[in-house]
Amino acid sequence: MDKVITVSREFGSGGRELGVRLAEHFGIPFYDKELISMAADHSDMAESAFLHYDEKLPDMHDPLDREFYDPFSAVYKVPMSDQIFVAQSNIIRRLADQGPCVIVGRCADRILTDSVNLFIYAKMKERVSRMLTLEPDGDESEMEKRIREVDRKRKDYYQYYTGAQWGRAQNYHLCVESGLVGVDGCIRAVLAYLGEA
Repeated sequence: MDKVITVSREFGSGGRELGVRLAEHFGIPFYDKELISMAADHSDMAESAFLHYDEKLPDMHDPLDREFYDPFSAVYKVPMSDQIFVAQSNIIRRLADQGPCVIVGRCADRILTDSVNLFIYAKMKERVSRMLTLEPDGDESEMEKRIREVDRKRKDYYQYYTGAQWGRAQNYHLCVESGLVGVDGCIRAVLAYLGEA
């Protein structure tokens, strides 16, 4: 594999597992939450700020965003969430310049111009079941609410920072559904698409 692979995902569909396993298959680095500490290391911002704003929109009710945003100021100040997006985008580009890797989320599919972009999804029932397997003490209805909330935030974040519609097939090279065949089947489909099967 000579390109970066990006994985966008519905919450609970197995996107992280797909990314990890693809990276292992190709023997290339994998990045997900690691991007947070890497971006913090290469900027003047604390890692806690990156964790707080991870895949979240600017919120003018948030004291940190208000602190950096004053539309009536003589010098326009950028909201903290926008600064973090820019810092993460810079890290994503730097990693891509170093060679092939797998990057999960964080609009990497729109930040990079020459990547293979995947989207993994599943029906709600399968996602709830998968998450309850990973978190056995969870409640089914609460888990569904959590999944819907995370998906809504991801969708809003993606649209805000890219202007594109999250989850729309035209925005990706390949969309795979994990409900019927699981992550194993999704990996086989991706490898076949990439000519590796």
